[in-house]
Amino acid sequence: MMTSAADGFSLDRYRIAALALALALLFAAATDYIPAFIDAQGRVFGLFQLDIYKDALHVASGLWALASTLSRRSAVFFLRVFGTLYFLDGVMGVFTGSGYLDLSIFIDGIRNTSWLVKFLSSLPHLALGAIGIAVGWSPWGVRPVSA
Repeated sequence: MMTSAADGFSLDRYRIAALALALALLFAAATDYIPAFIDAQGRVFGLFQLDIYKDALHVASGLWALASTLSRRSAVFFLRVFGTLYFLDGVMGVFTGSGYLDLSIFIDGIRNTSWLVKFLSSLPHLALGAIGIAVGWSPWGVRPVSA
C-alpha cells in the first residue's frame, strides 16, 4: 500500500508501522498520567508501575519512531532495531520480571512475582517488538531500501 502526496512523500507499510508504534509508545507514556488507567495501588492496568525511566524510554522511543517516518530507509532501520531490542526486552521480562531497556534489571533485579504477571507485564514489549521485527525484516515485496 502506498499513498503519495503532492510533494513526493509516500506513506508505505514501513512508515505506517513506525507511525503506529509511535502512537502506541506515546500512549504508553501517557497512561501513567491518566487516572482511569491506574488502580488503587498505583499500577497501570493493575499490572505494573511506570516510573520516570519507563516514561522517558517510551517518549524517546515514540519520538524516534515518529522521526523515522521521514524516510523509508529510516523507518526500516527503526523497525529492525527497535523491534529486536523491545522483543528481547520482553523476553527478559517474562523470565525475570525486569527489563534492560529501562535498567530495571539493574535497579530492581529479578522480581518475585507470578509468571502470569511477568508475562502480561512483558506483553506490550513482546507485541510491539514483534510488529517491528515482522514489518522491518519482512521479505514481502522486497525492494532495495532507498531514502
